[in-house]
Amino acid sequence: MCQLLGMNCATPTDITFSFRGFSQRAGITSDHCDGFGIAFFEDKACRLFVDNQSAVESPIAELIRNYPIKSRNVIAHIRKATQGKINLENSHPFSRELWGRQWIFAHNGDLHDFDPPLSGRFTPVGNTDSERAFCYLLEQLVTRFGYEEPCLEQIFDLLVEISPSIAEHGTFNFCLSNGQALFAYNITKLHWLVREYPFKPAQLIDLDVEVDFSQVTTPEDRVAVITTEPLTQNETWCAFKPGEMILFKDGQPIKDEITFIARLERERINPSLKRITKADQY
Repeated sequence: MCQLLGMNCATPTDITFSFRGFSQRAGITSDHCDGFGIAFFEDKACRLFVDNQSAVESPIAELIRNYPIKSRNVIAHIRKATQGKINLENSHPFSRELWGRQWIFAHNGDLHDFDPPLSGRFTPVGNTDSERAFCYLLEQLVTRFGYEEPCLEQIFDLLVEISPSIAEHGTFNFCLSNGQALFAYNITKLHWLVREYPFKPAQLIDLDVEVDFSQVTTPEDRVAVITTEPLTQNETWCAFKPGEMILFKDGQPIKDEITFIARLERERINPSLKRITKADQY
């Protein structure tokens, strides 16, 4: 399956250090070679770069590794295809407009028999389960809140409510952002950390590269990094719990909730439990 990378910051920050290590997993230290993408928010809009080449071979990825675009919210994705052709329209992250903002979504996992009815307000361009899930999430937001933009906490609560029903169809790890904050949801594997003052050196796992962040930051900086697998070997990464949703804002987690025990774990404990009902959430 794919791998995710997200960054949420208190001040505009570049992602070149993390992306250098992350992109090595697209053919050098791992085999996620079926396309990549990255989105940088600038207030309500974003710069979106996608390619159906791997992040190791793509000239666009080489630009990102060397050009320090600064942003407060970034989502990146390297793809190992499970559904959909290896082409540009199936490359994550996906982008849509809602309430006058760009929304960005990237998914790690595989959803089976997930074909919810869509009104046409949000329609997949490609043919992946991931883009269908994104369109469905946005439709649920519109259905609940209409034309008036809700606050981040209301969005979080709705995502907590509906994400488990999607996860019943398989693996559903995702990062979602509207430029104000970053929402991350885990079923099987996600990790996060916060870098803040006093900053320390960090050593990548996938490359022999180290950065002393104390030399390139200020006391006002704070950065939350979210990734499928830890990127550094000398920092303490926190593992998401199965079914955990976390809202990151200004470089730190501000709200989290565990929605349910992963479906496969439940079925291992009790094979008679095939679906998760509302009563199962806690």
